[in-house]
Amino acid sequence: MSWGTELWDQFDNLEKHTQWGIDILEKYIKFVKERTEIELSYAKQLRNLAKKYQPKKNSKEEEEYRYTACKAFLSTLNEMNDYAGQHEVISENMTSSITVELARYVQELKQERKSYFHDGRKAQQHIEICWKQLESSKRRFERDCKEADRAQQYFEKMDADINVTKADVEKARQQAQVRHQMAEDSKADYSSILQKFNHEQHEYYHTHIPNIFQKIQEMEERRIVRIGESMKTYAEVDRQVIPIIGKCLDEIVKAAESIDQKNDSQLVIEAYKSGFEPPGDIEFEDYTQPMKRTVSDNSLSNSRGEGKPELKFGGKAKGKLWPFIKKNKLSLKLGATPEDFSNLPPEQRRKKLQQKVDELNKEIQKEMDQRDAITKMKDVYLKNPQMGDPASLDHKLTEVSQNIEKLRLEAQKFEAWLAEVEGRLPARSEQARRQSGMFDAQNPATVNSCAQDRESSPDGSYTEEQSQEGEGKVLATDFDDEFDEEEPLPAIGTCKALYTFEGQNEGTISVVEGETLYVIEEDKGDGWTRIRRNEDEEGYVPTSYVEVYLDKNAKGAKTYI
Repeated sequence: MSWGTELWDQFDNLEKHTQWGIDILEKYIKFVKERTEIELSYAKQLRNLAKKYQPKKNSKEEEEYRYTACKAFLSTLNEMNDYAGQHEVISENMTSSITVELARYVQELKQERKSYFHDGRKAQQHIEICWKQLESSKRRFERDCKEADRAQQYFEKMDADINVTKADVEKARQQAQVRHQMAEDSKADYSSILQKFNHEQHEYYHTHIPNIFQKIQEMEERRIVRIGESMKTYAEVDRQVIPIIGKCLDEIVKAAESIDQKNDSQLVIEAYKSGFEPPGDIEFEDYTQPMKRTVSDNSLSNSRGEGKPELKFGGKAKGKLWPFIKKNKLSLKLGATPEDFSNLPPEQRRKKLQQKVDELNKEIQKEMDQRDAITKMKDVYLKNPQMGDPASLDHKLTEVSQNIEKLRLEAQKFEAWLAEVEGRLPARSEQARRQSGMFDAQNPATVNSCAQDRESSPDGSYTEEQSQEGEGKVLATDFDDEFDEEEPLPAIGTCKALYTFEGQNEGTISVVEGETLYVIEEDKGDGWTRIRRNEDEEGYVPTSYVEVYLDKNAKGAKTYI
């Protein structure tokens, strides 16, 4: 089966067919190129998707990824990045192994095809020239034969006419001989050209064209094989990344299987546990008997108080369910979070303090490593003065040592607060006593009552109990006497209640949402503000429950932030 023998007369059709084959190859190249673009676009979209759902650093979202379900989701996002990378590999391999190679091959194929058909056309032109020479020789031979016949007939006619002179007959005879000779020469020339043409024609149809068509056939078959190999490569490129993609999917499944619902439940407890005890039973109030009821009778009290009013003041906060959640949120918005996190419930406060202690210890270790490095460098300078001046490091060494000392003091401060929360120290440290000294000095009669009550209120910072029953009685009695004799403090501003507050503890006052009252004492850092409704009603409310508007012209007023 050869195109040279079977398709010897289909030169034009072969030319069209081979051009069609190149067009098909270019179409396949375009297809693969568009596939690589799709793979790149898909990989980019996958990466953007994974990036979009990645937790933001130093944000609340990052804290949420402690849960196993969130960790599994984060693993899924990371695996999606690797998954996208494999699609980029597909695009790169298809571009280098198929698109680039086939594009180069197409150019070579076009040049080869052009060369073969150029040789074919050259052979066609040669045989056409030979044919034209044969036709010309044939026509000349035919013309010369006709001229010789006419000359012979004219001679015979002159020779038969008795009226013609002998000279005219001889002239006609010579003319006839010349024409016969010319006819013979034309015949010999025609015969020679015919033989030559037949030879050229035989060579054309049995040698030149078959060879050219055979090369074209081989070229076309190579093109077909090449496109088949490219299709195999196309599939192989995909197959090469399947194991890695499979591993990505396996890792996603593994991450999903690592989700532990019990662990997540425990993390919720650790995140939101307040450390407060549930409220105790509410005491029965017998209205059938005349008795003097105080505000503290309605408070949530711990059953351990055994119903003794003199013990309510010191121990009432222990069984109280304080609305600390709203307070914390507003305090954070106002930037009023205490340094010791005393606005948080005990358990949350302990966690924050432990976290702060760990951070400070890391910073201390970092500074100590830096100090060791500087010390070693100084030793090197002492041994090799040409490398540097040892004295130049003294300032830096002193600075690092000071930083370490500062950090240690800071760590000790937070460790003391942490020990207090964990019960390793007394409920109130000397430092805490000093912090409340300002309030003690201003209100000596109320420091052991109202201020102490504030410290054991919604923030959960302190949960004090009176150790001696008699001391509680004296405090409660002194509070009532001294508070009545105290001169009214001047108003330093106004406030608007953001939430309703039931002032059930001694020293507090109830407010209704939206109510406007007078501010007579600012928050001293313990989370409580002293307000007045009228000359007879005043007390403390959580600072987070009111919006304060201080009078800048009032004596002792501070700027409200």
